[in-house]
Amino acid sequence: MRCPVLLLALLALSGTALAQTGTYEINLPADPPYYRIRYEASANAGELAYPASFTLWVPPGTKTLRGVVVHQHGCGEGSCKSGQTGAFDLHWQALARVHDCALISPVYEQPDKANCQLWCDPRNGSDVAFQRALTDLGTASGHPELATVPWALWGHSGGGHWAGGMVLLHPDRVAAAWLRSGVPPVKAVEGKPAPYAISDEACQVPVMCNLGTKEGVTDKEGRFAGVWPGVETFFLAMRAKGSLAAVSVDPLSAHECGNQRYLAIPWLDACLTARLPAKPGEPLKRMSSEAAFIAPLHTGEPEIIAPVPAARFTGSLEKSVWLPDEAMALAWIQYERDSNVPDTTPPPAPTNLQVVGNQLTWDADADLQSGLAGFIIERDGQFLVKLPDQARNPYGRPIFQNLQYSDTPTQPLVTMQFTDTTAEAGKNHQYRVIAVNTVGLKSP
Repeated sequence: MRCPVLLLALLALSGTALAQTGTYEINLPADPPYYRIRYEASANAGELAYPASFTLWVPPGTKTLRGVVVHQHGCGEGSCKSGQTGAFDLHWQALARVHDCALISPVYEQPDKANCQLWCDPRNGSDVAFQRALTDLGTASGHPELATVPWALWGHSGGGHWAGGMVLLHPDRVAAAWLRSGVPPVKAVEGKPAPYAISDEACQVPVMCNLGTKEGVTDKEGRFAGVWPGVETFFLAMRAKGSLAAVSVDPLSAHECGNQRYLAIPWLDACLTARLPAKPGEPLKRMSSEAAFIAPLHTGEPEIIAPVPAARFTGSLEKSVWLPDEAMALAWIQYERDSNVPDTTPPPAPTNLQVVGNQLTWDADADLQSGLAGFIIERDGQFLVKLPDQARNPYGRPIFQNLQYSDTPTQPLVTMQFTDTTAEAGKNHQYRVIAVNTVGLKSP
C-alpha cells in the first residue's frame, strides 16, 4: 500500500495515542482513485478517543466534486472493521459517480466492548475528525473543494445515530440522510446523552429512518426490539416540527441491512438530483413540495395505504411518511411489501476487456438502481462461464462483491478476472463479458 506523504506528516503531528492503536490493520490499496488518511487517538477532553481512518474514492475524470457520499458503519469492533471496504463498493460508487461526488468510508477504531458513544455521538470528536479528514483528503486528492461540498449521509446502527446527529448539527451541509437502525436522541432521558435540538433548517433535510421489522416493529421481544421505540420517538418529534422525514420497514430483516440499499441508493439519488446546486459553492436547493408524496405511517399492519400527492393527503401529518416523488412512492410500497424494489434498466456494459495468455481482466460499473450480481463470459460466441458460479449474500440479494452484515463488501475484495483453463493451445479465441444486475437484467 502506498501512503500519501501527507498521511505520514499527520501521523507525526497527531495527539497522544491510546493503548488500542494499531488494532485495525488495513490490507487494502489506497492508490488513486483511492486515498486514505489516519489519525491517532487523542487523550484530550472533547476530542476523538479512538484512532480513525478515512478512505476516499474519487470518480476518475471528475474535474470538480459536487458533494460527498458518506457510508458510515455501526458500533462494535466487527462493524467498525467492516467499514474498511465501504469506499470500494461498486454500487455506492455508482451513486457517487452519477452526481460527481466522492465516496468516503470512515472507520472509527473502537476496541471490543468499548463505549460506542465516544464516536457515534459526533459531539465527542468524530465530527471534528470527519471534517478534518475532508480537508486533508481534499488536499491529497487534488480536490480542495471536498472540504466544503454537501454531504449525503448513510449510517447503520451507531452510524445512523452519527448521521442523524450530523443532520441536526450541520443541516446546511447535508443534502439527505438515510438512518438504518439507529437515530440520535431528541428527548431528554436520564443517564443518556444530551438530546439534540431540532431546528427549522434541519427540517428541510430529507431523512429516511429505515429498520427491519424484527427490530421492535412486529417482533417485540428480540435482541433488537428496542430499535423501533427509539426510531419512533425521533421520527414523531421530527414530523411534529414539519421535517421531511420518512420511515421504511424491511419486512424480512432484523438488525442486518438486508436489501435496504435497493431503496436507499435510489432515494439518495432522487434527493441529490433535487438538492445539489448547479454551481459549486451555492446553497443546497429545497425539495419540491409539489412533487412530494405522503402516506400514513406503516408499521407492520397487513394493509399498506398507498402514498398520494402531498396536496391530496388528508390524514395526520405528524404520523405520515414524506417521500420526494412518485417514483420513490412506488418503490417505497414495494419495499414495504417484500423488499423487492423493481428495476427495468440493464446495467452498463463492461469495458477494457484484456486477454493475456488465457487470463481475462475487465472493468465494470454497477447498475445505479440494482447493483451488480455478476458476469457471463462467452467464448467464440458461446456461453463459457457465469461469475460467480454461486454469488453469496446471506442478508439479501446475491451480489458480485458479497456483502457483510453492515452493507459493505467482504475481504479480500473480489476481482474482475477469469482464467480460461479449457482454451485450446495455439488457437485464437474471441471473448465477450456481459454484466448482470441483481434483478437479472443483462448489459449489452
